[in-house]
Amino acid sequence: MIRKAVLPVAGFGTRCLPASKAIPKEMITIVDRPVIQYVVEEAIAAGIREIVLVTSSNKSAIENHFDTHAELEASLEAKGKHELLAMLRNLVPDDVSIISIRQGVPLGLGHAVLCARPIIGDDEPFAVLLPDVLVDNSANQATDLAGMLAAYDQQQTAQLMVEEVAWEQVEKYGIVAPAGDVPAPNQSADLVGMVEKPKRDAAPSNLAVIGRYALPGHIFSILEATKPGAGGEIQLTDALETLREQSGVQAYRMQGTTYDCGQPLGYLEATLAYARRHPEFGEGFKALLSRYQQGE
Repeated sequence: MIRKAVLPVAGFGTRCLPASKAIPKEMITIVDRPVIQYVVEEAIAAGIREIVLVTSSNKSAIENHFDTHAELEASLEAKGKHELLAMLRNLVPDDVSIISIRQGVPLGLGHAVLCARPIIGDDEPFAVLLPDVLVDNSANQATDLAGMLAAYDQQQTAQLMVEEVAWEQVEKYGIVAPAGDVPAPNQSADLVGMVEKPKRDAAPSNLAVIGRYALPGHIFSILEATKPGAGGEIQLTDALETLREQSGVQAYRMQGTTYDCGQPLGYLEATLAYARRHPEFGEGFKALLSRYQQGE
């Protein structure tokens, strides 16, 4: 099973300005924790034990969040705030390591993944999780990420997590072209191609790539040989197309719900969804919603 994951967090987060001017967009809070923590928890729950953060010079807050804060912990202990202390110490289990590596120049998602090569290596598969997207599996028995990693283990073929989107929305996404029928939820299907933001009448399906990948180690050599594409950036999509031609790529259809936290409305929707079921704040939050709805 895949035990390593890469989280590219070096981007500027321009869709979240001005909120992301001074703090990383990944550190903007959903209820009581930053977005990046939800994504790390998702990875850990799926069996990931080594997480590589591909960062930049303005993202030290992310590294600090997962690091030990000795002064704060000592203060909490002295004041007898043991519950808060335990929460801080349990952000990351003892058997999970979080490692950071810099992407010195913003040359695209493909380049960000390639930056993790010295840590991941070329000989074992790994996952890529984009922290802009939260995958909510609260209504499901198992997580989609765990299912996708299991599919890779069974098929030994790269997996792209996809979700079904409204046909009028396909122009906003990278859309996959299945070789046959659209796969059922929790199932994978071979791909014959991928199309970036197609017009509705040209879209081969309504299955959108949502930012979760399971990839073989040799994707690094493909990325290294991939020429810059749009905007002078190394595109992960271009490397995936080469990988598909060489050894195949499959789409794993998810069953949960996604929230695009790379833009303000996505943050708001995620806050609504997560706050309503929060064990401590949920009932109070629903009362607040009811009060505001009555005032409309």
